[in-house]
Amino acid sequence: MRSLIPQSAWLDQLVGPAMRTSIDATVAVVCIVIAAVAANWITKRLILRTFEAVTRRTPFAWDHVLVSHGVFTRLSHLVPAIVLQLLTRWFFPQHPGVIGVVDTLASLYLTFIVFFVFAAVVNAASQLLGKTRLAAALPLRGFAQALKLVAFLIALIFAISIMFGKTPLYILSGLGALTAVLLLVFRDPILGFVAGIQLSANNMVRVGDWIEMPSHDADGDVLDVTLTTVKVRNWDNTYTTVPTYDLISRSFKNWRGMQESGGRRIKRSIVVDIATVRFMDEGMRERFTRFQLLKPYLSERLQEVETWNQERRADLSEMVNGRRLTNIGCFRAYCFAYLRHHPGIRQDLMVLVRQLDSGPQGLPLEIYAFTKTTAWAEYEAVQADIFDHLFAVLPLFGLRVYQFPSAGEMVPGAVAQ
Repeated sequence: MRSLIPQSAWLDQLVGPAMRTSIDATVAVVCIVIAAVAANWITKRLILRTFEAVTRRTPFAWDHVLVSHGVFTRLSHLVPAIVLQLLTRWFFPQHPGVIGVVDTLASLYLTFIVFFVFAAVVNAASQLLGKTRLAAALPLRGFAQALKLVAFLIALIFAISIMFGKTPLYILSGLGALTAVLLLVFRDPILGFVAGIQLSANNMVRVGDWIEMPSHDADGDVLDVTLTTVKVRNWDNTYTTVPTYDLISRSFKNWRGMQESGGRRIKRSIVVDIATVRFMDEGMRERFTRFQLLKPYLSERLQEVETWNQERRADLSEMVNGRRLTNIGCFRAYCFAYLRHHPGIRQDLMVLVRQLDSGPQGLPLEIYAFTKTTAWAEYEAVQADIFDHLFAVLPLFGLRVYQFPSAGEMVPGAVAQ
């Protein structure tokens, strides 16, 4: 052991050789501790603060993010451990036991410091990539958590190998029997990591998407995609946490296509009372020709029908003979023309008015179109505006909406009144 106390015969006679050795060891330990503390203070107070002050003046963003996540602060913890190792070897060159213990403790410390530095770098990289287009296509937070989990397992293996003085390969060879236990403990992270890769590879879901998953009562925007869960903010401002693997194993609806297309679908029916469906008579014809939106349709169709009847010499004394227009056909044409002229409907996407199968409730007339907006409130306003108008003009075509009679209507004489 190196001694900081000068050799002196009278001191050896005063305290004895054994006591002198203890004093030398105590002084060496104190010097090592003081040197480690001083190295830590110099690193954090002088070097680190100077470096952070310089980075704040640079125009780059990455160094600011590294500083904010404490990457360099965590790196500074390496300095006192290295000083401790070097001074121990210098003060106790002939004491392999002391060097071994200090090396073991310092190596364990350095192993986990390296892990914490790596975790901070991953967090910083995740924040930097979160500001790019890549963040919209990949679950960056899930990948970051997966990297940190793998790094922690590697650090744990190295720590165990340092404690027992074995190589990491030896430790890995002994983990075969613990595979089932590890799979059980880390089941959710493993499934979540695999699911995250599949979600990103297939572009199935990402932050900002509107998803609907009835099995988990989830209906809203995706706020976060992590290694094990997907956080959804529902439209009632509640939050639902969905396991990431369930997005692979179960069905869900993603409304991203609607949002990207810029048009939201209207698919709603008006149920017409079949008893009010009839052929168009002269009174209807005279009235319908005054409807501006319907006039081009009537001009073309009436000419076509008259030509067809004349060519076949149809006996028009009976309504059943020949071809005739109907009030519901004219109403269907009016609905189509109204949608084509509506400012809130996209004309480059499908516009359709069709009859569905009739049933006990009447004849459904379905409106199928896409609005120019995907915002919920604006979409509902456009849809309501369309059906307000169609319900209002329906009686002008001699038609009536079917609805179940109310209690008041079932009272004798109530309808007549």
